[in-house]
Amino acid sequence: MSYQGRYHADHPQKYRGDVKNIIFRSSWELKFMKYCDSNDNILEWGSEELYIPYISPLDGKRHRYFPDFYIKVRTKTGKIKKYLVEVKPKYQVDGPKVQKRKTKQYLNEIATYAVNQAKWEAAKEFCNDHQWEFIILTEQELKI
Repeated sequence: MSYQGRYHADHPQKYRGDVKNIIFRSSWELKFMKYCDSNDNILEWGSEELYIPYISPLDGKRHRYFPDFYIKVRTKTGKIKKYLVEVKPKYQVDGPKVQKRKTKQYLNEIATYAVNQAKWEAAKEFCNDHQWEFIILTEQELKI
């Protein structure tokens, strides 16, 4: 089974963006899309529909970060909140475990972690400026 593809929304009126071009890149993203689409408390959602500029620690240049999801939620108290949501494996959130041998894989994990940290700091600033909240979901939160 492929873990990439197009998602076809059951409630296209809730989707913010091109409803004909909703792409999932993992089974975890697909699971979250289904949740957003079917949950009545999620009033609107989008996937990779906005970008946030950030400076990469690898090259010092400006890049564009496309957060996995935007959601607008009605909370239990009836308040409306907006979130940016990133879906990542826990090991990428926690960072690589220190190793004595500097293998190519280990160096790639360090680079990925550093870039992710820069992206997420930019996302937190964006959210603070817009009174949104930034959250990262891992397999623990997705119950996978």
